[in-house]
Amino acid sequence: MGYRDLGYWIYERRLEAYILSGKKTIPRHVGVMCDGNRRWARSEGHTDVSKGHRKGADKIFELLQWCRETGVEVVTLWLLSTDNLTRQEEELGPLLEIIEDTVNGLVEEGWHVNPVGALDLLPDHTARVLKYAAEATCNNPGLFVNVAVGYGGRREIADAVRGLLLDHANKGTTIEELAEVLDVEHIAEHLYTAGQPDPDLVIRTSGEQRLGGFLLWQSTHSEFYFCDAYWPAFRKVDFLRALRSYSERHRRFGA
Repeated sequence: MGYRDLGYWIYERRLEAYILSGKKTIPRHVGVMCDGNRRWARSEGHTDVSKGHRKGADKIFELLQWCRETGVEVVTLWLLSTDNLTRQEEELGPLLEIIEDTVNGLVEEGWHVNPVGALDLLPDHTARVLKYAAEATCNNPGLFVNVAVGYGGRREIADAVRGLLLDHANKGTTIEELAEVLDVEHIAEHLYTAGQPDPDLVIRTSGEQRLGGFLLWQSTHSEFYFCDAYWPAFRKVDFLRALRSYSERHRRFGA
């Protein structure tokens, strides 16, 4: 271990002790926009961007360990947006294969996996892998892992409203009757993350400072942390800095 690595190791240990001192608030739900895989691959001299996606997939397993160590209860990982589904097949095909391998790995390691997204937009095999992961891990204790694949915030809200209308139509409720009682909770009950706490902290890597449609409804009162590191290069010390930043903020919940 070189001097620089040793310095980071010492800093990381101190930062972790500071956060876990019992005096700092740990976010219950953390959303992560795993951004920058392609740019990382190119920065490392790779012409095949799937190497970045594969490296980013490996980082997911590290992140989940960090979350478990620090007491986070729910993690939402945005792995593929609805917009990404329009990428050229030579990139989308390998990316979907990597996502499938990652989800299968999460099942093998015993995480509680919950797919969030428009599964009907995905290739049949990918959708089956996600559905199997949900069924196989539904009773697993511990960290709850939302895997956002084929996810878009606007699509989620549209699906929630569609589900709400169909639910009430099946009950015989008219549009006029529904309009009289409709409130935000009715829509929230039909989101992909229904029944879960909203994210306290949303982390985006790669230096981009925008949501891009991630958890649009749920992130109304979330705190945001933007990190310059590309996702494959995201370190535990970066994660701990995000938790420290969160713990030092005074949350106003929209005020």
